[in-house]
Amino acid sequence: MSTLVHSVRLVDDGRVTPDAWVLFQGGRVSATGVGADRPAADEIVDGESGCLAPGFIDIHGHGGAGASYDDGPGAIRAARALHRAHGTTRAVVSLVTASLDELVSRTAMVADLVAEDPTILGSHLEGPFLDPGHKGAHTEALLRAPDAASVARLLDAGRGTIRQITLAPELPGAGVAIARFVEAGVAVAIGHTAADAATSRRAFDAGATLLTHAFNAMPGIHHRAPGPVIAALRDDRVVLELVADGVHVDLDLIAVVFAAATGRVALITDAMAAAGADDGAYDLGGLAVTVHEGVARLDDGGAIAGSTLTQDAALRRVVKAGVPLAAAVAAVTSTPARAIGRPDLGTLRVGGLADAVLLGADLEVRRVWVAGTAE
Repeated sequence: MSTLVHSVRLVDDGRVTPDAWVLFQGGRVSATGVGADRPAADEIVDGESGCLAPGFIDIHGHGGAGASYDDGPGAIRAARALHRAHGTTRAVVSLVTASLDELVSRTAMVADLVAEDPTILGSHLEGPFLDPGHKGAHTEALLRAPDAASVARLLDAGRGTIRQITLAPELPGAGVAIARFVEAGVAVAIGHTAADAATSRRAFDAGATLLTHAFNAMPGIHHRAPGPVIAALRDDRVVLELVADGVHVDLDLIAVVFAAATGRVALITDAMAAAGADDGAYDLGGLAVTVHEGVARLDDGGAIAGSTLTQDAALRRVVKAGVPLAAAVAAVTSTPARAIGRPDLGTLRVGGLADAVLLGADLEVRRVWVAGTAE
């Protein structure tokens, strides 16, 4: 089965190509071009001057459609279906802080799913190696420093499928843990941290390459204490995650970060179960959460508890804030893919997987393909 999508603005590799066409065949991109001289195909899709982008990749999200990724395979499938309909063709499954035994079990569960479903890219362990003073929506009693035995248990459970881990680099043993995770092929993110700029720089020099939801659950920018955000902005090795829901970070500031860190912003959802679902009462990692007008907050203390965001909505928001379309698309495709060591994803280059999203002029999702098959 082959599919030709034509008359689109192809947004890929940092460029916008007007009047383009793309041919999907055998699950991959077999040809691209411009103009009316187009190949034959089994299915012809008129893009009607919309945008064709690579499938979106979310490297940090916790659920959706009323389901939390921590709750098992059925919940993961339900939440993934919701996000896939919004253009996220492949995703990392983020797990919140739990007891070590529970986290080992959940990491192994995700590893099993990766073997079954290639659209699940692996796990992101957001905890338990976090600073209690910046715990956000994590259970404080379960937070701990990263000892060698715990790190080894998690890596063994993941069987090579842990794609990312968030940790606070100032914790005892963090330097050794960073080195061990990097050696195992895990992208290390610093986050939920009290680290200053110097500590952050040491973590980046040790191999950390991500900043978890920049600005949130970490010291902010002060003119005499620049903190982890400035350390990340000044280090070309580091990708900054941002939650572009207009609640976690002001959208004008997000536009500034895009300008300051060209090609190094990954738009994440950090979505919890209420994404694509109703306001109301939810649970996140054993903590009570209330969602009101799409904003999730802990019942105890009122901290932001993830988002109800989808990546297409994030894309629309940052473009409206003035971020160029090509840069915004890269932040939901090639940049997050590169950040977790999958540069083969997030592109519509010939030979690559035919994961694609057709967007209308309003950047609303019109159609989604995964490996050339329409969803």
